[in-house]
Amino acid sequence: MNTTTITTATTFANKVAFVTGGARGIGAAVVRRLAEGGAAVAFTYQSSSAVAEALADSIKAAGGRALAIKADAADAAAVTAAIAQTAAEFGKVDILVNNAGVLRMGDVAEFSLKDFDDTVAVNIRAVFVAVQAVLPFMDKGGRIINIGSTNAVRMPFAGAAAYAMSKSALLGLVQGLSRDLAPRGITINNVGPGPVNTDMNPQDSDFAAVMHGLMAIPRHGTPEEVAGMVAYVASPEAGFVTGANLLIDGGFAS
Repeated sequence: MNTTTITTATTFANKVAFVTGGARGIGAAVVRRLAEGGAAVAFTYQSSSAVAEALADSIKAAGGRALAIKADAADAAAVTAAIAQTAAEFGKVDILVNNAGVLRMGDVAEFSLKDFDDTVAVNIRAVFVAVQAVLPFMDKGGRIINIGSTNAVRMPFAGAAAYAMSKSALLGLVQGLSRDLAPRGITINNVGPGPVNTDMNPQDSDFAAVMHGLMAIPRHGTPEEVAGMVAYVASPEAGFVTGANLLIDGGFAS
């Protein structure tokens, strides 16, 4: 019987990836996974300079190529410049992962317009900006992956309407852009995590048990599990997947 083995160390050989918000949590796990697969990886960070540089240094120490770039996802010029810097450094961009995001919560009667605008700027506008900015440097076979949320399809708690709205917007954006990008040979998809054990949503928080009670698999996911899903969508094996919203949420939305 013939079998095919996918070797993690070579899946992304000769590929270049750009990840927004890649210094911590899910973003850092994605950066590590793509680098382990052989990709040169550039990633942005906003304030965690020491953490970002340590991540880049660890990849270089293992024989990989990495570049940490300080850039605010809400700043369109900064995101555009960071992508151009990546292409100048590594020659191209094959994989774009839009991971940067913000979570602003509050009762609708008191939710500030600034928090609403910040949510839109980072969770929606920055994605569109990055997609436009990467196209001059991305050839046929390119992959664009957005880190969405299971809250795009299920929001059972009060206080997070703006966040749910922003992640829901990515569903329509990806469906539309899949049509625009297909003639270029580029796919675009959302990966929608449920509760994931990060600094922002620790598995030992007081609220964790409530979330677990809504899930088929009653636990937090890990950043590495999400990175595994991203790696699949970014791989050659996912060439027929586009315009999709792929949940990795332990059955939160089921």
